[in-house]
Amino acid sequence: MMPAWFQRLNRRERILLLIVATAIFLLLNLFIWQWLLGTMERTRTEVAARKSVRVQQSVFLRESKMWTRRDEWLREHQPPMTNPGEASALLDQIRQVAAKHNILIEKPAIGTGEANANFQSVFATIETKSPWQPLVRFLYDVQQPESFVVFESVNLAIESGDPTMMRGKFRIARWFAPKK
Repeated sequence: MMPAWFQRLNRRERILLLIVATAIFLLLNLFIWQWLLGTMERTRTEVAARKSVRVQQSVFLRESKMWTRRDEWLREHQPPMTNPGEASALLDQIRQVAAKHNILIEKPAIGTGEANANFQSVFATIETKSPWQPLVRFLYDVQQPESFVVFESVNLAIESGDPTMMRGKFRIARWFAPKK
């Protein structure tokens, strides 16, 4: 019944052979189980990600009419960029609104922003110093839906010398219709 090579081994060699065979068997099982459990975990993660995408897609499908109407509204109302001087016009508009609310504008700068499939933009960067309430009214007045003005970057801090004053650093952009 036993192979001839196994019968030739003495008792110590047989025990050692069984220990080595058991260790190899256990290590092989360990590697196989790790691989299986890792594959199951990756599959669970992938299924969860796909479920999340499916939920998002169902929301998009439910809201597709709303997004279509918004896209049409944007095409109808978003102004085209007429010339590169739009950045200075934006800065002038910001200065007028700031003057209306008694906000001090420091370090104004203008530039051209990005252009992509959805919009092209110009921007102005400013630093402000004002009390809190006029600053809130300024932010409200500048950013209205029909004006297509966006605060791309806002950094607010309390003035170190006067806690009633706010310091603000803003990058304000106007978005125009994309190039056709």
